Amino acid sequence: MPYFDAASAAPLHPVARQALLAALDEGWADPARLYREGRRARLLLDAAREAAAEAVGCRPDELTFTSSGTRAVHSGISGALAGRRRVGRHLVVSAVEHSSVLHSAAAHEAQGGSVAEVPVDRSGAVSPAAYGAELREDTALACLQSANHEVGTEQPVAEVAALCRDAGVPLLVDAAQSLGQGPVPGGWSLLAASAHKWGGPAGVGLLAVRKGVRFAVQGPADERESGRAAGFENIPAIVAAAASLRAVRAEAAAESARLRALVERIRSRVPALVPDVEVVGDAERRLPHLVTFSCLYVDGETLLHELDRAGFSVSSGSSCTSSTLTPSHVLRAMGVLSEGNVRVSLPTGTTEEDVDRFLDVLPGVVAAVREKLGAPAAAAPSPAPAASLVVDALGRRCPVPVIELAKVIADVPVGGTVTVLSDDEAARLDIPAWCAMREQEYVGEEPADRGSAYVVRRLS
Repeated sequence: MPYFDAASAAPLHPVARQALLAALDEGWADPARLYREGRRARLLLDAAREAAAEAVGCRPDELTFTSSGTRAVHSGISGALAGRRRVGRHLVVSAVEHSSVLHSAAAHEAQGGSVAEVPVDRSGAVSPAAYGAELREDTALACLQSANHEVGTEQPVAEVAALCRDAGVPLLVDAAQSLGQGPVPGGWSLLAASAHKWGGPAGVGLLAVRKGVRFAVQGPADERESGRAAGFENIPAIVAAAASLRAVRAEAAAESARLRALVERIRSRVPALVPDVEVVGDAERRLPHLVTFSCLYVDGETLLHELDRAGFSVSSGSSCTSSTLTPSHVLRAMGVLSEGNVRVSLPTGTTEEDVDRFLDVLPGVVAAVREKLGAPAAAAPSPAPAASLVVDALGRRCPVPVIELAKVIADVPVGGTVTVLSDDEAARLDIPAWCAMREQEYVGEEPADRGSAYVVRRLS
């Protein structure tokens, strides 16, 4: 069964498995002790730190092992903000950062700090100029991911880092998705990553803090990991994480080129095979193994279940797959279609045959889901079109409001309007996206007794 969700967690790399098993026998003792078993554990820990630091591009004494990538982000942000509290309490983040960054930003704001959220363009990238405009004299820290977790767009880290350096602001880079692919552009002050993203075991994160960066550890003090990560080190997992990082980086050049070609095949073939699809994310500046697309008139949860039944494990940023029933913050910030969203992220070793079979299966699966939801096959004009229509989709979740809009748009004359009543948060994003795809005019949103009224004018 092809596993196409490496962006969530990559399968354990064979080198990680070998290193983990070996370290279970050699690295179980306390590395802080001076007896033989402790010294052996310390040697393994130090060797893993040196290997990981080399891959990150920092000194070994600048790198801390944490219990997860999320913990690395939280500790990095809180420590840098506390260390620079005399400068100010202003934090700058992009609108498409990983939830761990945004949760830290929300906590900072709740404690009286200020947060600036830099918008992104339709490809998911920030503008360096827009980012630089948010840097102020009281900015304590800036955060920017190296590449987006959901759509794969690479961010202009080097350009933003130069602006931060000129402003005297440290930059924290979330490199979880890209570190296994290659080195992160220089200029950063702090870096966070997570081992399970590159084929290491879960439960190991990295936090690198450059010398000279003001940093004050928050929470109770601990003697482990230079005081930056409390608790007994999981040495077997750390050894496996460092070994797999070195292994995937050694394979990265050849494997990335191969996976990029497979992803390009998906990017080009899906719109040709499936009507009403939007491929999102930057077509050039992107991770080599990840592609995201959204399908009109499709319930994302049903689509993922049907693909799973067909033998493919994929993920989604669609609101229909979320318990909150709100669209992915990344897709919302980009202003792209959220319904029927599919993220395909290929692990190392994915074959052409797996990708071709996915492309064979996808059109039938999408068509079946659309038929089940009653999506329009083709618009048929009404013999006596009304000047305007109102569609009541209150209480109905994505993609039903858009499906109902598509069914009646041809029932109004060119220049006529359709008003969709909806209380689903996804409609705020998906109705304008549908208009852009169908070349109709999105007039705007108006208040309604319940939810909102979304007005669309027929242009063709």
